Amino acid sequence: MTKEECYLLGKITKPFGIKGQVIFFLDVDTPADYEELDSAFVEVKGVLVPYFFHIDNFNGNKATVTFEDITPDEAHALVGCDLYLPLDMLPKLTGNKFYFHEVIGFHVVDDEHGDIGTIASVIDYPAQPLFQIMNNGIEILIPIVDPVIKKVDRTLKTIFVTAPTGLIDLYMNK
Repeated sequence: MTKEECYLLGKITKPFGIKGQVIFFLDVDTPADYEELDSAFVEVKGVLVPYFFHIDNFNGNKATVTFEDITPDEAHALVGCDLYLPLDMLPKLTGNKFYFHEVIGFHVVDDEHGDIGTIASVIDYPAQPLFQIMNNGIEILIPIVDPVIKKVDRTLKTIFVTAPTGLIDLYMNK
C-alpha cells in the first residue's frame, strides 16, 4: 500500500501509561466514524506498515490505543508517526462536499467565464485551500470556500463556481 492509495487519518501523539498504550489524534471531521477501528497503516521511516490495535478509550478526536503483538517500547517508538487508511475507507460525501484528492482532473465552470480549465491540484494553505486550475498552460488559483462553490457534479466531473469578481481576469489577461 502506498501513501497515494491512502489518506491521512491522524498521528500518534504521545505515550500513555506504562503498559505500552499510545494516544492517537484523529485529524478528521467526524472522529466517531472511527470508534470501531482496529487497524491502520503507520508510516515508519517513509514506509506504511500495517498495525492491529484495540481502542481502550475514545474521547472526541483522541483515542487511547493498545497495539497488538508489540512491546510497550516498540509502541512508544511509534510516537510521532502518521496514521493512514486506504482511500476506499473514506466516508462517502454527497452534495457540494468533496475530498481534495477526489476532484483532481475535474473541469471548473465559472458563471461568467464558462469552462476555465481542469483542476491540477489542491493547494492546502493554512488560511484557505485553493484549486490550482490549468488552462492552456495558464495557472488559475480559485479559493475553495462555500460562497464560491455552487455545485459539484461527480457524474460530469465538473465543479461549478462563481469566482470573485475580476479574479479570473487577473490570470487570463496577463
